[in-house]
Amino acid sequence: MRMLSAALLTAMIAVSPLVAQTTVPAAPAAPASVVEDFKPSTLNQPGQAYPQVNSQGYARFRIVAPDAKAVKVSLGLGGRGGTVLTEAPDGSWMGTSEGPLDEGFHYYHLTVDGGTFNDPGTLNFYGSTRWESGIEIPAHDADFYALKDVPHGRVEQILFASPSTASQRRAFVYTPPGYDRNARERYPVLYLQHGWGEDETAWANQGHANLIMDNLIAAGKTRPFIIVMTYGMTNDLRPGGPGGLAAFDIRPFQTVLLNELIPYVDGHFRTLSDQRHRAMAGLSMGGFETKLIAPKHLDTFAYIGLLSGGTMSLEDVNAAPGYRDKVKLTFVSFGGRELEGDRTGPPGGPRSDPRANAAALKQAGLNSVFFVSPDTGHEFQTWRRSLHAMAPLLFRD
Repeated sequence: MRMLSAALLTAMIAVSPLVAQTTVPAAPAAPASVVEDFKPSTLNQPGQAYPQVNSQGYARFRIVAPDAKAVKVSLGLGGRGGTVLTEAPDGSWMGTSEGPLDEGFHYYHLTVDGGTFNDPGTLNFYGSTRWESGIEIPAHDADFYALKDVPHGRVEQILFASPSTASQRRAFVYTPPGYDRNARERYPVLYLQHGWGEDETAWANQGHANLIMDNLIAAGKTRPFIIVMTYGMTNDLRPGGPGGLAAFDIRPFQTVLLNELIPYVDGHFRTLSDQRHRAMAGLSMGGFETKLIAPKHLDTFAYIGLLSGGTMSLEDVNAAPGYRDKVKLTFVSFGGRELEGDRTGPPGGPRSDPRANAAALKQAGLNSVFFVSPDTGHEFQTWRRSLHAMAPLLFRD
């Protein structure tokens, strides 16, 4: 399932058919028939039997609505309007997705007689500017974000003053295992942004960023570092709204990030507070924000990550004085389904090939990494895999 932020993504990036430079093993091919081994989704509320998923990636839904005339689930195969449920004699409505869904996390909602509702059987997650139902389709590579018997870090809420917005703002901070034991050790920091319509809860709740880090650290595959996740929507911008992307003003969030949040984090956590120990990355709109902010503030950030959020060309590098010397890593990633077809970007915009851009940066002597998540689109399994691939590359000094 594509997130509703895909409309904004289309305006942000231009892509062509690509081959991954770095990938994970592909998922098995789609099955010919439905296997009746359905089990409750791992994201169901306690004691709720539906929705269910099977070993092939099909989803099955059951909604009790005896007075309803029509019930539909937004989740389904693209272009078909979701999954239409059929009424049973007991007043419940049931249906199974027409085909297997992409592995990983998906938002969805119900349409009951024209009204929009959440599924009472499952937990809710903030996405598409509202709390939506969530379902997890089992992934063949889920081990890297599984909850394991390893030392765990902490995700805590912080509230920081924001004079520029005349408010108190919220962020979530991941501190790695062992942070509280050694009061002398200091850590690098990754500022990690969510996508359009999401908030600062997304990377921990939907993305399992903390579990990804815990498992990498336990395996000795990454340097421990702090992750800071805050709300990036200082603009009331909606895809398709007046002015489109041209109406997006990065300056309010840039002020919050650079002048308020970073000083707060450096003052309240044991950070390594210099440029070479600070990174910025984000998914979708968060990657767009990263591209707008980080190259213009290279005395602040040494590592840049765009996850389904654009591409960095040699022209972009040449337009940012000091980029070649100061940026230690340029990481760009996409889901394989995002790169299908001959997409050339918004009408009138220049053609841009992210793989060619990454290769050009590498040829020019920059540390450029391009990653593709196979068989996923603009969705959290892409971004989970992207973080898993990017984290070991950060702060190698």
